[in-house]
Amino acid sequence: MAATITNIFVLMLENRSFDHMLGFSGITGRDAASDQPTTVTGPQAGASNTYQGTRYPAATPASDPMPVDPGHEFVDVVQQLCGAGVQYPSGGPYPPVNNSGFVSDYAVSPTASEGNAKDDFGAIMRCFTPAQLPVLNALARSFAVCDHWHASIPGPTWPNRMFACAASSGGLDHSPSSAEIITWETIDGFAFQHGSIFDALRQKSASGWQIFAGDNLPMTAALKGISLSEIKPYAQFAATVSGAEYPWMLTWIEPNYGDVVLSTFQGGNSQHPLDGVTQGEALIKATYEAIRNSPHWNTSLLIVTWDEHGGFYDHVAPPATTPPGDTPQLEGQNKYGFTFDRLGIRVPAVIVSPLIPAGTIDHRVYDHSSIPATVEKVFGLPPLTARDAAANDVMPLLSLDTAREDAPLALPDPAPPASAAVAQSTAAPTDSADHGNLPGFLHVALHQVTAGMSDAQKQLELARVQAIQTRADAAQYLADVEARIPPSQTTG
Repeated sequence: MAATITNIFVLMLENRSFDHMLGFSGITGRDAASDQPTTVTGPQAGASNTYQGTRYPAATPASDPMPVDPGHEFVDVVQQLCGAGVQYPSGGPYPPVNNSGFVSDYAVSPTASEGNAKDDFGAIMRCFTPAQLPVLNALARSFAVCDHWHASIPGPTWPNRMFACAASSGGLDHSPSSAEIITWETIDGFAFQHGSIFDALRQKSASGWQIFAGDNLPMTAALKGISLSEIKPYAQFAATVSGAEYPWMLTWIEPNYGDVVLSTFQGGNSQHPLDGVTQGEALIKATYEAIRNSPHWNTSLLIVTWDEHGGFYDHVAPPATTPPGDTPQLEGQNKYGFTFDRLGIRVPAVIVSPLIPAGTIDHRVYDHSSIPATVEKVFGLPPLTARDAAANDVMPLLSLDTAREDAPLALPDPAPPASAAVAQSTAAPTDSADHGNLPGFLHVALHQVTAGMSDAQKQLELARVQAIQTRADAAQYLADVEARIPPSQTTG
């Protein structure tokens, strides 16, 4: 069926595990491999974590939004998967996994002692009902849901998103620091030994890819070779895809991440736990409906997934996997000595095409490297690394000879938040700019604003970023960079 697909679309949202989003969906259908009746793999009765003598079961409904951001850095995930007090030995092997430490990690999250109320440790175990996520559930029931799609590493956003782009994180196993982003600019952006899927497509065709972004500084703009001038605002997506001509083989869609300076992530639509799921449901709905009602629907494939689990409970132990086998382009990126031989925690993934039978459930193992593997399969490209060479692609799911005519033209409207808005602290958990994802977004800004500068100008810009200490400094710099972005390259 690869020859019948001309356009692949990828929408990657933020920080949600499979059990948390679809583990209680009750979706039934046909097994993608055997065609036998089956059900999505959710937590069994009695699934729970215990903390300080109290048992916290996996149950519904989910709290939305969350009062604080659950931990999901590399060390958090080790505890979540292996239990309190367990540490990863540099160079491996990964400790034995029993999925017992989600509550214990959430309970001692740094945000608990930094002014944010958090007395409901069981919130990390609670999962959405189908009524809370009508858009996602309708899409999953109408096409294919993959219930063993894993994050590519047991760690945070940046390395996982890089795997989706390059089947590698270039050795990065953590959220980048401010010092690291300065180093990245010595090679004009984050680079991979074998390049990214964008590089591969650019070599094949002038219309190889297009990125649509929900805000002015998308994460893909951190990669070497990608310019903001090549990225379109998501507001233009529906009109663009509705045109008679849509030449791009791969369309990459990034959400609006909201307030990254204060790390509240509010005002976005990425489904970050602090911002809730409602606007992200609206983004999924808008993206699907734009493609479904376009003249390109019959030859399109849409992959909707989440970058990593965000700290939320999942009961499935991540399996072993194939390391990428590439060489990091910079030193110091492998902070914890991770060997990349184990996948991360399960995340939701829904695969959409009129060539997929409704009610398809796929239990085969995937990770974000399956995205470049699929692009390579469809467009005749060689693998980037050993990881995507070994990864399953999704093309076997497209098992119909002709396009279905019964695919829904529209999805349900999103539900309101599951609970009244949680009282969240408006203060940043720390005033340091070297925190969470903020350094990464500073790199995006730095990388884009220095494009085309002389060496002397670039050194002045690097010095300015090196001087950033506080979130206020970071906010001022980001605002200044956005003011320097030409209006045609902004989301406004």
